[in-house]
Amino acid sequence: MSTLTITVVGAGITGLWQAYELARRGHAVTLREATSESAPGAASRFAGAMLAPYCEAEAAPPLVQQLGLEGLRLWRAAYPGVVQKGSLVVATSRDRAELVRFARMTEGHRPIESAEMEALEPELAGRFFRGLYFPDEAHVSPRAALAFLVSELKRLGAEVRFSDPVPEPVWQAAAAGEPVIDCRGYGGRGALGDLRGVRGEMVVLRAPDVQLSRPVRLLHPRFPIYVVPWGEGLFMVGATMIERDDMGAVTVRSALELLGTAFAVHPGFAEAEIVELGAGVRPAFPDNVPRIALSGRRIVVNGAYRHGYLLAPVLARTVADYLETGIAHHPLFAPAGKEIR
Repeated sequence: MSTLTITVVGAGITGLWQAYELARRGHAVTLREATSESAPGAASRFAGAMLAPYCEAEAAPPLVQQLGLEGLRLWRAAYPGVVQKGSLVVATSRDRAELVRFARMTEGHRPIESAEMEALEPELAGRFFRGLYFPDEAHVSPRAALAFLVSELKRLGAEVRFSDPVPEPVWQAAAAGEPVIDCRGYGGRGALGDLRGVRGEMVVLRAPDVQLSRPVRLLHPRFPIYVVPWGEGLFMVGATMIERDDMGAVTVRSALELLGTAFAVHPGFAEAEIVELGAGVRPAFPDNVPRIALSGRRIVVNGAYRHGYLLAPVLARTVADYLETGIAHHPLFAPAGKEIR
């Protein structure tokens, strides 16, 4: 296999994995990102980064779980920072029906009651008496994972160019004949007409007195949240799913709901320091499944929705295989003739 020269545009989690997969296969990779190195991939920075293929099946087509299991395996093989302690799903007594519904719609879990709840997360004992434990799931700290991938790219000899926006048309980012992989997320919405933005809001809290070792999802019929430990006393609490592409600041209403529900999970969050409030816009197609679209030497990879971290390794491997073999037989490829601009 001859060495390819490839440009990847966009350094969110999708673009970083694309570049990383190609670089570790020995190809000559240039990664271009419009923002500075301290803030690559806006939506990727505001992510739960839960590698949770079973939990995601609650609101996703079966393909997401199938490919997500492979994505989880690829993360574990590549990144030593993967935390493999499973996921915990809980609900208050009055919302027990939500727990029953979630159990019915997912696999890979076992029901737990008070004794095992206390063994898994002692500080939740006495607050939640039933839950679902997904032992095979994992999570990463998103910003540490992004930094790891950037570091690996540089170690592998890739050219990494931050603060380097690519003008339209994006295929001009590379020399004639060389492939360009467009991973701009919602910033590349002009390439695919049915891409929409889904706003997600989050808060980062510093709560050194709160001890949670795995992601905890609190089910609620109106405002479910998740709490993800990032290590060193930091926790990410998210996230709203608002069907609009507003990139503005978090509203007071959303902040109160996030913080109030975090307190419902663990009262220790009342004394937490608010480190950051932020919002990101996730790109999504109508079926909420990402896809790969081909247009000459341009390859558009987009629409990860809330599955970006979970499916980024699978998308990267699929594109790398295509570039090396020319074969585009995979369910993530857009149908032949699907228009992109």
